[in-house]
Amino acid sequence: MKPNTYDLVVIGGGPAGSSGALTAAAFGKRVALVDQTGQLGGAGINTGTIPSKTLRESALLISGWRARKLLGVDVSRRAEAKLSDFTHHERQVTASQRQQLETRCQERCVEVINGRARFLDPQTVGVIRADGTELALHGEKILVATGSSPVRPLEFPFEHPRVHDSNEILAIIEMPKKLAVVGAGVIGAEYACTFAALGVEVHLVDGRESLLPFLDEEISAAVTRAMIAAGVQFHWKERVTHCEVRGECDVRLTLSSGAELAVSDVLVASGRSSNTETLDLAAAGLTPGKRGLLSVDAHYRTEVPHIYAAGDVVGPPALAATSMEQARVAICHAFDLLKKETSPVLPVGIYTIPEASMVGETEQSLKAKGVDYILGRAGYAENPRGRIIGDEAGFLKLIFRREDMRLLGVHVVGEQATELVHIGLMALLCEGDAGLFSYACFNYPTLGDLYKTATYDAMRQQIFPPAS
Repeated sequence: MKPNTYDLVVIGGGPAGSSGALTAAAFGKRVALVDQTGQLGGAGINTGTIPSKTLRESALLISGWRARKLLGVDVSRRAEAKLSDFTHHERQVTASQRQQLETRCQERCVEVINGRARFLDPQTVGVIRADGTELALHGEKILVATGSSPVRPLEFPFEHPRVHDSNEILAIIEMPKKLAVVGAGVIGAEYACTFAALGVEVHLVDGRESLLPFLDEEISAAVTRAMIAAGVQFHWKERVTHCEVRGECDVRLTLSSGAELAVSDVLVASGRSSNTETLDLAAAGLTPGKRGLLSVDAHYRTEVPHIYAAGDVVGPPALAATSMEQARVAICHAFDLLKKETSPVLPVGIYTIPEASMVGETEQSLKAKGVDYILGRAGYAENPRGRIIGDEAGFLKLIFRREDMRLLGVHVVGEQATELVHIGLMALLCEGDAGLFSYACFNYPTLGDLYKTATYDAMRQQIFPPAS
């Protein structure tokens, strides 16, 4: 079997893989992109990022959540809304994004090959196609970007139509009456908010004692309060020890405390595992770690110098944005392009209701490092744009180093938080300080003006320290 030769062979068509393939092709490299699913975009477009965020927007629209806050009246369509109403927009957006990606690959002459990939040797990838034939691809460079899949704990009978993982929840055929979400990580928290907005009784079960502990504690607490106000019931320091299906809509969960929780549906969001099991990594000289993860250096090069890896296969933060950036860094290093490096600061966006986003240091991390800091806060309720959109609970929190007022961290909760955080991201990349925001003039009325308000708050504290 004589292999076809390429400058780059990419295994996986998700955010990292497609980004890597398109980057190399943009610089004239001959690229083969191997995708097992037959649908480009991976979890980013098909089963995760785009679908879940689109469902969130549909839930906000159908539930009248924004209108209730703004007008004080319930314009909800929840009572008469059908599941098809909830999923219609998501299917349209997903299909259009997938089509755009396929078109871009065609325009840049990326050769997309459908089939299951495995290493034949360190330089050759075999692709088993649907008809059973195998194609050999020789790559000067290889990028492994096979993504991840939901972990399926053995105590859950996933064969039952009422027991879902985070991929399957997108294919439900009936709206849950009472939903248990197992796992209060990003995925679990986001889906809990979405279904609660639609009036579903939601129970969130997690072995920890707080929500999303990597967030600044103040932001985590604000999101938790909002979720409780929306009707989400938390079961902290609890594990599911047994799951039994007793009827068509009767699922019983036994918790570690001995308590029993009866629901109509269960969503298990207990983490994800790298999709590397079928790659025959040993044939390439690669050794996977825990949950199939691959070890990489700062340029995402594996222990085999011409093989790179990016996205979920290399572990946290495992976000679509970071995965795409990792792939770009890998390709630029592989072909000596642009001298691109990984950004020293990466934003995190959580699409709960309300949104939360952060970049840089938290109060907890600075306390652990012994860094003295000053906080500046600005509430949406103080901002005319915040009043206009009806968000009176959102706020921006800036963290400055006390000695020179250099910006160290940015934290936002509220409408458009994942957009608003980018102003702070750029300031962090420029090593900006309080003077930068004091100098800037923001459009009025905008949420961006919160940066000036929060900065003045911090500057006042520097001049007039609060009484201890």
